[in-house]
Amino acid sequence: MTLTRDQTLQGSYWQWQDYRIHYVQQGDQGPCLVLLHGFGASTDHWRKNIEELSQYYRVWAIDMLGFGRSEKPNLDYTGDLWRSQLQAFCEEVIQEPIFVAGNSLGGYASLCFAVDCPEWTQGLILLNCAGSFGDSAQLTLPAWRREWQAWRQRVMRSRGVINIMSFFLFNRMRQPSNIRKALLQVYKDPTAVTDRLVAEIHAPSLDKGALGVFSGVFKSPPGRKLNVLLRDLQRPLLLLWGAADPWMTPTKAEQFQQYYPAAELELIDAGHCPHDERPEIVNVAIQRWIQEQLKVKNNSKSCAE
Repeated sequence: MTLTRDQTLQGSYWQWQDYRIHYVQQGDQGPCLVLLHGFGASTDHWRKNIEELSQYYRVWAIDMLGFGRSEKPNLDYTGDLWRSQLQAFCEEVIQEPIFVAGNSLGGYASLCFAVDCPEWTQGLILLNCAGSFGDSAQLTLPAWRREWQAWRQRVMRSRGVINIMSFFLFNRMRQPSNIRKALLQVYKDPTAVTDRLVAEIHAPSLDKGALGVFSGVFKSPPGRKLNVLLRDLQRPLLLLWGAADPWMTPTKAEQFQQYYPAAELELIDAGHCPHDERPEIVNVAIQRWIQEQLKVKNNSKSCAE
């Protein structure tokens, strides 16, 4: 399936450093809300959310560097890189604090942003967020075991090994039939895995530099652990979690609450991408939560005065 102009969101481009960044904007009133997609996805993955949410908010969906219609340079891709991209986007394009919602890898980038740029963050919404918690059991291993595991990781992260593995894995995974199989594994409702969704994910994989991005994600240094980030988070947090996600299970959502007890958790009858699978629930939840945060903020102002 080839996407026509009428089937894609009408976007704009912004120059960040030396790179062209694609984004979509709708809505002309209300607070600012930015949406960040997951690995391999793009602004298209938010098409079921933007129209509804833009009735209440000024909504931006942005293609993270390396994905969608944004440029795909040969870099090491990290949460800190995308945090810097989003920070510059706020400073240069939006020019005021935002609510930010991120799915999967975009959730991790959003969390990095909220922690490092609290002055630009009004609230954070995570949908089946990627990333790992620190493993305290690792500290109890004998020194020789820790050194052996560290050596194995260095070998597996070497450019030669990664480039070879990435070439074969990337070319296999970007075949439309395999994209569909992967989506069917992580979506609870198979009818949500449409030809259009497969095409939206397949199209960017044909761009120049897409293979380099794929390997760049895997060879990049590991980012901060989720528990470290949550320790430093100072903003309201909403967890919208697809309960049928085989990758990021509800147990992981509960870990978020353990490290950040103030977080609100809503489990949704969906898989890894609840915003796409059950937009009618996610859109209402986002709108309700943002309104609650605005009320709290206004009440705090009134008390201060």
